[in-house]
Amino acid sequence: MTRYQPATRPTLYFIGVTTGKSSIMKVFPAWADYLGLKDAVIKGIDFELHDTPDAYRAAVEFIRDDPLSRGALVTTHKIDLFAACKDLFDVVDPHARLMDETSCISKRDGKLVCHAKDPISSGLAIDGFLGEGYFARTGADLFSMGAGGSTIALTWHLMRRARGNDVPGRIVVSNRSRHRLDEIRRIHESIATDVPVDYVLAPKPEDNDAVLSSLKPGSLVINATGLGKDAPGSPLSDAAVFPEKAVAWDLNYRGDLIFLDQARRQGKARSLRIEDGWTYFLHGWTQVIAEVFAIDIPASGPVFDRISEIASEAAGR
Repeated sequence: MTRYQPATRPTLYFIGVTTGKSSIMKVFPAWADYLGLKDAVIKGIDFELHDTPDAYRAAVEFIRDDPLSRGALVTTHKIDLFAACKDLFDVVDPHARLMDETSCISKRDGKLVCHAKDPISSGLAIDGFLGEGYFARTGADLFSMGAGGSTIALTWHLMRRARGNDVPGRIVVSNRSRHRLDEIRRIHESIATDVPVDYVLAPKPEDNDAVLSSLKPGSLVINATGLGKDAPGSPLSDAAVFPEKAVAWDLNYRGDLIFLDQARRQGKARSLRIEDGWTYFLHGWTQVIAEVFAIDIPASGPVFDRISEIASEAAGR
């Protein structure tokens, strides 16, 4: 079991798989300087995929009990960490309760708080690159490969009745294992929606290829599997054919983004739009930093534009 050393400066933890490779390690110090977070630092905590409950609990208990450990952003392990640690939190926000996940840990008035920020950050990213009324205009479908926390969050954002007619014509979620599909189906059943949802067991890339061939033109196709970052590969085979005018979005922005390479090879012939996960990265981190350090960071406008510029400069994009 990992033994954690007490923080000597206000510390934000990044709980993931390969945290040292993330641009946030270069970006956070520049952001902290701009945002006036004096002496604040970031530190990565890497776990194996689907690590043991004891491993997750040890990290959360350490953050809870260490005075200068201010909180954490959780990626990849959001669902597993929540399952292992939900009894450790004094407060669980409504999104986290609905989605059974932890993407942010903070402290308020001596209480340990569990947040699910992905519904906010994924929504900001999607609405940013699709623009208002995209699904109402196109009638397009949504296909998200991977049934983890990110897909739970982004489908919640897009399927709610509060969006009126700006919802996908159909949502398809695929996953390599049945358990995650059953979980996301259970969560979807608690959401007020009129959007039909299909759940596809896809142990092989060719299974996702088959779904791709059934989508309407203009559909949003998402790699939410972690393949290309946390593990090598793509959820599609090289024989996959994207729908005409589809939007290919990889939630990753670093690594061997084979899914995006596959889309780029068809980009001109199929009139595709291709998006990586950089804007999602920006919204995801700024939402968590604002929560953990109790500061206001706007999601748009001049301040956010400057934050984006600082991140691009620090990451060398």
